[in-house]
Amino acid sequence: MFGSLATWVPCLFLLALAMKFWMEPKGYRLRFATLKLILAAVALAGIFFTYGSLKGVAPGVSLLVVLMSLKILEAHTAREFQVMVMMAWVLCLCGFFLSQDFAVALCLLAAFALLLVALIQFHRGSSPGAFWPPLGVTCKLLAQATPLILLLFLLFPRINTGFRFEIRNLRSAVSGFSNRLSPGSIASLANSSDIAFRAEFPDRKTRPPGAMYWRGVVMWHCEGMEWRAPYTPTPISHSGRQFPSGKEIRQRITIAPHGARWMFALDRPFEAPPDALLTRGNYLWSFQPIRKARRYDVISSPEVTGKELQPHDRKEALELPASISPTVRELAQSWITQNSDPRATVNSALQFFRTQGFRYSLSPGEYKKNDLDQFLFHRRVGFCEHYATSFATLMRLAGIPARVVVGYLGGEYNDLGRFFLVRQADTHAWCEVWLPDSGWTRVDPTSVVAPGRASLDLNSFLERRAASGETETRRGAFVTQLARSAIFTNIRLAWETLNYEWDTRLIGFDADVQEALLASVGIANRGPVLLIIGILVAAAALLIIYAGWMQLRTRSRGDRVKALYERFCRKAARLGVRRNPWEGPSDCSRRAAQLLPGESERIRQISNTYIVLRYSTESPAIILDRFAKEVNAFAAHSRS
Repeated sequence: MFGSLATWVPCLFLLALAMKFWMEPKGYRLRFATLKLILAAVALAGIFFTYGSLKGVAPGVSLLVVLMSLKILEAHTAREFQVMVMMAWVLCLCGFFLSQDFAVALCLLAAFALLLVALIQFHRGSSPGAFWPPLGVTCKLLAQATPLILLLFLLFPRINTGFRFEIRNLRSAVSGFSNRLSPGSIASLANSSDIAFRAEFPDRKTRPPGAMYWRGVVMWHCEGMEWRAPYTPTPISHSGRQFPSGKEIRQRITIAPHGARWMFALDRPFEAPPDALLTRGNYLWSFQPIRKARRYDVISSPEVTGKELQPHDRKEALELPASISPTVRELAQSWITQNSDPRATVNSALQFFRTQGFRYSLSPGEYKKNDLDQFLFHRRVGFCEHYATSFATLMRLAGIPARVVVGYLGGEYNDLGRFFLVRQADTHAWCEVWLPDSGWTRVDPTSVVAPGRASLDLNSFLERRAASGETETRRGAFVTQLARSAIFTNIRLAWETLNYEWDTRLIGFDADVQEALLASVGIANRGPVLLIIGILVAAAALLIIYAGWMQLRTRSRGDRVKALYERFCRKAARLGVRRNPWEGPSDCSRRAAQLLPGESERIRQISNTYIVLRYSTESPAIILDRFAKEVNAFAAHSRS
């Protein structure tokens, strides 16, 4: 919970545990009701000042953790121990509300199982070192519950769209997307390992040819080195669309929740998935904010282009701010003077970036939207957004319609899961220009300054540059070598595959997937009430079968205590001490001790152990073992 709650809340919980280990042997505990109320009021005030409110999941869970900490300090009875275990199970559920990551789920499962071990050990009265017997009982109980868990998971009607609950403010999450692109907004994500989306290619066994540009949003409004997308995207009309003749690429994308409406596809999509539209600029826009993991199929083709540029599109793609300096205008005009052909002008601009000492850097320093002169003629250090926005502005100055596209570039391929993992660090910006002979054409000026970036994800590209000595590595030599080792790589890929399967198979098991599953077995469209009744009947049948099996299993074994005592009585009878039917264990043992004085102490111990077993609830397993040892020892000694 350290990543979801205020740091002092779980720290207080750990402090209470440590104090309990110190207080318990000394007999100390939190006794006074007045002190308890004061501490609870202070904790309540601390939560209020930390979160600014007592409403919400995070303040509520924090309050529960604090109250649990105080309960630990005052607990001293068996009932309070059971209450703490139940509250801890509630905390496990709260932990799942805060995060549904695979690693967190494993931790919560371990915590839940260990709490059950502690409860079993407490009720059985096991010795402090007897950890494995309660653990075995716990595993047996969880195995018995597994069929019911699977039955409820697969068949119980969904009342929501899945198991993904996003409590945090998604708009404040780290994401490279907004409706505005400013200098440094993408460079700040270079060190982010957060997952943007995962992509599969169901129709291909290998990756598609060429660089993978994942289209996210198209920006038209130019303000120097700041660009902005339309506030309200305009859908593409069917009459103005041109469908490809071949080379379609189908992708299955699982996008992480980000709170906005951006959806991603390989450049360029020509059909929108359900609950989304294809907007002007050929990018996808969701009808609803993406607040949970979403999976969709989309088809893209590099050949999707329009034959004509609409007048209003041309006008918007040539708009310029008034703050452009004369020096920048002269630079763009010089390219037109050399050759008025648009393609030649594009090549001249790329040659300018290639030969004038521009450098690719993750930390280029701060730029403002009117610092185009500083970037082009003085500092000449930038990240992808600096090159894309300045190139598009120069193209508009040269009379060529241009726009900026923001998305992702590349991705890391997972051989085990057969998917591409695209992180926030792979966020990229490039430019598109309108050429009369080919329509909107992608031009990436960053690839001129940093050759090789287009064919690799950002981390692989930076590691390759560090290995060649072009830049300094961000990690030590040992850490870099360890990260490149085959064992570490295979472990990382396996872990990412497990996370992907967890997100898609379990967390993503929503109402649509359940409906498809039920349709495949022929029980779909029967209504939730009938489905719940069927589940209850199936669960009752499983419980009846299990109860019958346990009854037969118990009968076949018989009463071990009685069998051991009967064996003792038969041995005593062979030695001349026959048990009368009306005699109890004490009478029989007393008479046997008189006739067998050498065994009097052992016989008395056997009798007492038997009586304790039959009429006491204290540690029956331990007493039963001792009883068996005594009877076996008596039987062995009586043979001589």
